[in-house]
Amino acid sequence: MLVPGIIKITKMTSMEKRLQKELQAMTKDPPAGVSVNTNSLSSNLSEWVVDIEGAPGTLYESERFQLGFKFTPRYPFDSPQVMFLGPNIPVHPHIYSNGHICLSILTEDWSPALSVQSVCLSIVSMLSSCKEKKLPPDNAIYVRTCSKDPKKTRWWYHDNSV
Repeated sequence: MLVPGIIKITKMTSMEKRLQKELQAMTKDPPAGVSVNTNSLSSNLSEWVVDIEGAPGTLYESERFQLGFKFTPRYPFDSPQVMFLGPNIPVHPHIYSNGHICLSILTEDWSPALSVQSVCLSIVSMLSSCKEKKLPPDNAIYVRTCSKDPKKTRWWYHDNSV
């Protein structure tokens, strides 16, 4: 039973501690063109929305996108689910029209040393290096047949040029 005026203190999980540190870093010193939408944070920090702006001098200059991050209780040992949200999904050879992103650090090359910030920087870099706005060649069939969770996709990384 809680006594009025007494605050119940709960122990933070290791996921929540790690995400609290990452959130502090992202709000204190965010990378250029990247910001956490703090209004979108879930109470235990397991879901984030990150706003990204295309870098100057690139095909995506001044375009605004949103990334959704979902973290399991095993984060940072399990990678977050990361995908583009909303109607403005970048047209890019490694980004499907449903928001799924084909990027190895989101699956098999994930390491607990990576962070929300490093994932965002990788995605901004991927967008910045793009030379032509086009969908992946298998976009139509993938979007029609894939799981809603991009982490369940068995990606085949075959093209490092964009």
